[in-house]
Amino acid sequence: MRHLKAHRKLGRTTSHRMSMLRNLATSLINARDERIITTLPKAKELRPFVEKAITLSRQAQGLNGDDDAKAKAVHLRRQAAAYFHAGNSQNVSDLGKRGQVRPPRTAGVAAIKRLFDELGERFKDRPGGYTRILRLGRRDGDNAELAIIELVGNPREVDAAKASSKPAKKSAKAAETSGRRRGAKKAEEGATEAPKAANGRRAKKTESTANEQETE
Repeated sequence: MRHLKAHRKLGRTTSHRMSMLRNLATSLINARDERIITTLPKAKELRPFVEKAITLSRQAQGLNGDDDAKAKAVHLRRQAAAYFHAGNSQNVSDLGKRGQVRPPRTAGVAAIKRLFDELGERFKDRPGGYTRILRLGRRDGDNAELAIIELVGNPREVDAAKASSKPAKKSAKAAETSGRRRGAKKAEEGATEAPKAANGRRAKKTESTANEQETE
């Protein structure tokens, strides 16, 4: 039995495995499509790892604006930073020197900023389940099973929802216009049939009068 063996080792040491998960979490948060392709075991390990960081950003969104709330928000940011690689750690000693150019923000720092500024607001009312795993089949070469892990409500999903809703509106408008056309066509047919019926009655009347004259 697997007592006290909760995670997949993925053939790596603890430090190597944690570094890999931080890299995957950083790539997922910073991805433009909010999705990455990896193997299925890595995706299953990444899912609870990155969702814990998103939960911290959700907690920061629910705080008030007082001093205690600001201190709590800073504490939550520092807790979430443990799920990403620290940024600019080797250049800290050079930041205080005059004339030194500040190094660019690394991917980990950018991920923390996006996590608390954008994703926390998006998932504020969602109690868990921030990611989705889609299986892709097996990879050529090593036959590893691939999967897509993506954030729920990503831009691709939003665009697909908008695209699916537009044809429905068009079809409703088309049905309305077609109904109007059918009504107008029926009205035209009724207008043309009325003179024909009147002509038919007149013809029958003239025939009957002609028959009466012949009999007399």
